[in-house]
Amino acid sequence: MSRPPLRTHERLCLSDVSWQDYERLGEIFRDRPNLRMTYDRGELEFMTLSNQHEFYKRILSRAVETLLDECEINFYAAGSMTFKREDLRHGAEPDECYWIANEPVMRGRVDYDPTRDPPPDLLVEIEVSQSILDRLDIFAALGVPEIWRLEEDKVTVWRLQPEIAYSKSAESPIFPGIPISELSSFIGSDPTRTSVRWLHEFRQWAARFREEPS
Repeated sequence: MSRPPLRTHERLCLSDVSWQDYERLGEIFRDRPNLRMTYDRGELEFMTLSNQHEFYKRILSRAVETLLDECEINFYAAGSMTFKREDLRHGAEPDECYWIANEPVMRGRVDYDPTRDPPPDLLVEIEVSQSILDRLDIFAALGVPEIWRLEEDKVTVWRLQPEIAYSKSAESPIFPGIPISELSSFIGSDPTRTSVRWLHEFRQWAARFREEPS
């Protein structure tokens, strides 16, 4: 699938924003899917999302979901819903989020309560244009155990460490033995690869890792 043209993100960062004002602004802009808000202890960033960002978000999310399907792993997906905790003064919207190990907890649910429910097991983050605020730091504080980042057509896995910070990992515990770095070959620009061909080739690749041992 060919890459859409690059369009620059637009950003605005405000300081000394109270939690109450952050929540009010979230309500005002809740129906603007191409506007992302990130809140970090009084700093509030608005970022518009380009068509290139959305293209990559969809293709990497499709890869994650196809891989989960091929490995016969149940998951609960909630897109780019807002995660926020007033006690930490953090709030952010991932590009995509999944409960996998904790899928049974969220199964059939349409609500989320951070005081009751676990954070997602996996987030997808597209780094076409870098945020002003440290989104990894925010998600670490929120307790998200794993993030897949796409940056310059390369997929990397980041695992939460005991010191509440992420470090790069060679593989994902969700998919033990699967070389996640190979996903990059399915993400890059290829004008000759249709969506049907992409899905067929990706399923063939993913199916290798669920074959029964001989």
